[in-house]
Amino acid sequence: MSQSATPKGQQLWTGRFSEPTDAFVERFSASVDFDARLALYDIEGSLAHARMLAECGVLSAHERDAIVTGLAEIREEVVNGTFPWSPQLEDVHMNIEQRLTERIGEAGKKLHTARSRNDQIATDIRLFLRAAIDDITAELRRFQRGLLDLAEREAETIMPGFTHLQVAQPVTMGHHLLAWYEMLERDAGRLSDCRTRLNFCPLGAAALAGTSFPIDREATAQALGFTAPTRNSLDSVSDRDFAIELAAAASTLMMHLSRMAEELILWASQQFDFIDLPDRFCTGSSIMPQKKNPDVAELVRGKAARVQGSLVQLITLMKGQPLAYNRDNQEDKEPLFDLVDTTRDALTAFADMVPAMAVKRERCREAARAGFATATDLADYLVRQGVAFRDAHAIVGQAVRHAAASERDLADLELEELQRFSTAIGDDVYAVLTLEGSVAARDHIGGTAPAQVRHQVAQARARLELPT
Repeated sequence: MSQSATPKGQQLWTGRFSEPTDAFVERFSASVDFDARLALYDIEGSLAHARMLAECGVLSAHERDAIVTGLAEIREEVVNGTFPWSPQLEDVHMNIEQRLTERIGEAGKKLHTARSRNDQIATDIRLFLRAAIDDITAELRRFQRGLLDLAEREAETIMPGFTHLQVAQPVTMGHHLLAWYEMLERDAGRLSDCRTRLNFCPLGAAALAGTSFPIDREATAQALGFTAPTRNSLDSVSDRDFAIELAAAASTLMMHLSRMAEELILWASQQFDFIDLPDRFCTGSSIMPQKKNPDVAELVRGKAARVQGSLVQLITLMKGQPLAYNRDNQEDKEPLFDLVDTTRDALTAFADMVPAMAVKRERCREAARAGFATATDLADYLVRQGVAFRDAHAIVGQAVRHAAASERDLADLELEELQRFSTAIGDDVYAVLTLEGSVAARDHIGGTAPAQVRHQVAQARARLELPT
């Protein structure tokens, strides 16, 4: 057999073995069907590794240049969809190495000096997830910008605020949307924290113990945009905390989107009728011609379970593994890829759909009037008149019962009727019983007053470096 090439389709590690791999085992253990997605990141890591080896004298300049040229050609094949993937070569790393050796000969075999597939895949995944976090964050920020525009537009739109899905107090739609914004802001912080912790380079840790070759791990880390090399070779190849952390952050983000989806679904129903979602984000029924179903919101709500399932899959995958690398870790790719795609797509859907929805302002206002939403305002009024809060609470409860019996709102009761329950009530009470008076009175940091909504929109835009 020639010294310059390995037979096509033969694994590069077969020297130890006296018989070929069983055909079933070959199919069962192959990962190239899904980890081929890491090809460009694998090539990026290999380019940095080859250049570092040449700088350290492990490769000649001629060998380095051949490897760099060969990898550039392979990258073009991957991008153009012409790369000849072979399941017999197991994974993305072996496929690229074999192809490189076919193209440039002996120098291609030298690329794997001072590294292992263990540190190679750990580096590829970090490169992939770093880019994925940037993509997800970009869509999250786009959704936030749309929410800010919508919140400013609906700063004075009064709607019922709910607890236990019962009308509680009047709020503004703008205030409600800013609550969604804050949920996303925490998600952005978690993604940023995760990115900071994953941005360390495992390359050079080799299989588990490091390498005897004189390498420069700092140079490789710098070339790949990492903060620094990882500090322990055993941990470098076996750590998947960063993947689990991203899965947890994505699960929380999707939980938030699911809660938003649930409210959108309720608001779009005939029973609430607060909003009208754009037709392009809805579907009809195959049997009921009147239906307009909020399918995108329902799918986002459902896909939250999918991402959370990926988190459980990853954390369960790792829980029983001893140090260092184990083949179990091959099973981390598919849930990771799926949760990244699902989270990004859900954000894209909401960033497109939510800012385009139409708010039915009069209907929102009518709903706020229906549930005695200003009852707490009346209790606060009585407290300001010197009535103890617990007594005020009882007085307002009696007034609500009276109004409900006559199918009227508190603001519709005559002054004489209100004074039956407390002589502390004066004719100035109606200022606090109106919906507008109620929301305007909550003019403090975090309050629902229209002035506060506009102020907080401006502050949020400043934080995002957007024009006010």
